Amino acid sequence: MRVWAIGAMALLTALAGCDRKPAETPAETPAPAPAAASTSDLPDSPTLAAVKRRGRLNCGVHQGLVGFAYTDNRGQWRGFDVDFCRAMAAAIFGDADAVRFVPLTANERFAALSEGRIDVLWRNSSWTMSRDAGEGFVFAGINYYDGQGFLVRRSLNLASATELNGARVCVQKGSNAQANADDFFRSRGVAYRPVVLDTEEAARDVYGREDCDAFSADISALAAARTVLSNPQEHVILSDVVSKEPLGPAVKPGDDRWAAVVRWTLNAVILAEELGVTRENAETLAKDARDPRVRRLLGAEGDYGAMMGLSRTWALDAIQATGNYGEIFDRNLGSQSPLDLARGLNAQWNARPNGLIYGLPIR
Repeated sequence: MRVWAIGAMALLTALAGCDRKPAETPAETPAPAPAAASTSDLPDSPTLAAVKRRGRLNCGVHQGLVGFAYTDNRGQWRGFDVDFCRAMAAAIFGDADAVRFVPLTANERFAALSEGRIDVLWRNSSWTMSRDAGEGFVFAGINYYDGQGFLVRRSLNLASATELNGARVCVQKGSNAQANADDFFRSRGVAYRPVVLDTEEAARDVYGREDCDAFSADISALAAARTVLSNPQEHVILSDVVSKEPLGPAVKPGDDRWAAVVRWTLNAVILAEELGVTRENAETLAKDARDPRVRRLLGAEGDYGAMMGLSRTWALDAIQATGNYGEIFDRNLGSQSPLDLARGLNAQWNARPNGLIYGLPIR
């Protein structure tokens, strides 16, 4: 009986509730679209502030590597890495010449960065775990995919570096070259004699005097070295690629917004090539482009520079100063240069054949 009574009461309560008007609830307001972070919410970059006070960017580069960083007959700095330094100066100041180039050896490059003698290192340096997780340097991206190889005299008629049994191999001190050569030869049971020199120039000169049978370094560096040997056609780069060398800019830790300035300047010129923005047409596209990706890149839509403490036209200024990634490559390393290197892995991701160069989206 008790069960029946409880059930009847519940039924009566439910029926009585049918005559009541439901309590009104406020209508839901659609969530606003996510907006760009306010610059006031982000910490200032002490490095960028120091660069602006100084009036120039201090950029660490190679002390002399054809194609990447070298001085021409008029004493002007030229090269692939040099152009990225200029692009950064243009992004910050609107002036590609507001940069001081600091030539550094392999041994001193990271010390110069740690000690604050340079603001950024653009010196064909490989992004490795020991430099990143171990030493704490922040790599802001990859601007060139390379690999270590071997330069030998064509007269030796070698098909592979595995035939260098007992050979003298020149390598540079303070780089990954000796460790990579050791790994390559040891894993194949091949004995060799490393000849370790302080600089790439010294290693090249010793090889040129035939005091080494081979010169091992990044393939791009070997291509550069070959152009300045007395008879370049007498030397050949073997097909063996014994390492992965992702080269890119590095900054010291503790200043994430400065790392962002470096990272997005690199991405801006990469993205410019993908979107068909060139040094010549950038200004016109900034006014007339309909593609929202191009408009965001060039500052016609949204103010993405403010996120980093830069002007609205930071990317436009960088592209007008140096051109897009493909223009920088062709001028310094590719078909318009003495090195005449193929794009290979450094082609855009959507090229045919495709490569590994991929611009991050600006949005």
